[in-house]
Amino acid sequence: MRETSGGPAIVTGTANIDLAEAVAGELGQPLVARTVARFPDGELHVAIEETLRGRDVYLLQPTGPPADGHLMELLFLADACRRAGAARLTAVVPYFGYARQDRRVGGRQPVGARVVADLLGTAALHRIVTVDLHASAVEGFFATPAEHLSAVPLLARAVAQAGVPPAEVIVAPDLGAVKLAERYAAILQLPIAVVHKMRLSGTEVRVRALVGDVKGRRPIVIDDMISTGGTIEAAVKALIEAGSTREISVAATHALFSGGAVERLQGLPIDRLVVTDSVPGREVASLPIERVTLAPLLAAAIHRLHRDDSLADLLSRV
Repeated sequence: MRETSGGPAIVTGTANIDLAEAVAGELGQPLVARTVARFPDGELHVAIEETLRGRDVYLLQPTGPPADGHLMELLFLADACRRAGAARLTAVVPYFGYARQDRRVGGRQPVGARVVADLLGTAALHRIVTVDLHASAVEGFFATPAEHLSAVPLLARAVAQAGVPPAEVIVAPDLGAVKLAERYAAILQLPIAVVHKMRLSGTEVRVRALVGDVKGRRPIVIDDMISTGGTIEAAVKALIEAGSTREISVAATHALFSGGAVERLQGLPIDRLVVTDSVPGREVASLPIERVTLAPLLAAAIHRLHRDDSLADLLSRV
């Protein structure tokens, strides 16, 4: 068992300072002083303001919107930490942007997730920690060892705290979410229904079929992320048409709420919207948002990595 003198050093960019402070608080460590600024011409400038020589450093920076800017912060801070003498450097990326670009839809498109993974491979990281990747195959894109954590137990417990009537059903809003739905179903001991969708554009989705018994049941629609809300909207409308109750819950790890997501969700009969703080919270009075913090999960992972202990029970099995 290894324990670096001084405990883990927590560095953060600007992508989610509140979460970084909460993680540091869980670990009883102050955030490392750093500067993140822009030169007059828009170029990024970062600096580490205290010694990291010989330290075990954890750089917490989700790459949510604006993904490009936050990704550059992550790369620059990683290089600064390495040049400051960090003995071991781990990037903690609660939300990994570009994960949806895990394959080419057409013949003349990049595989964006692989490009970003290759970029991170240039940062001399010893390890990368992520939470609920959009596609588990993305883990294989990293040349650097990756730990893929899951927020499903946290979210499932939050859903269950309000009481789970026996007439509920877990709903996967597309085929890609079926394994995720199975994890929720196993924890909550509930049946599964699956929506078969066809994506028409970045914001438009068409439902082809709904498999499973939802008539008279209160659905819990689950997903790894909510971006524009198009997938959730299509699933909810299909459920109501199939005879489900209009008391619908939604649970998702990453709440981006991009584009017209808020307006879409406002128009749906959603009673509960349970999400994490992987990206900074956008509070909307008209939405029943319940936010579950990832701080205990990330702090536990950092503590175990710092001591070279197992992460087995924290990892995603999707």
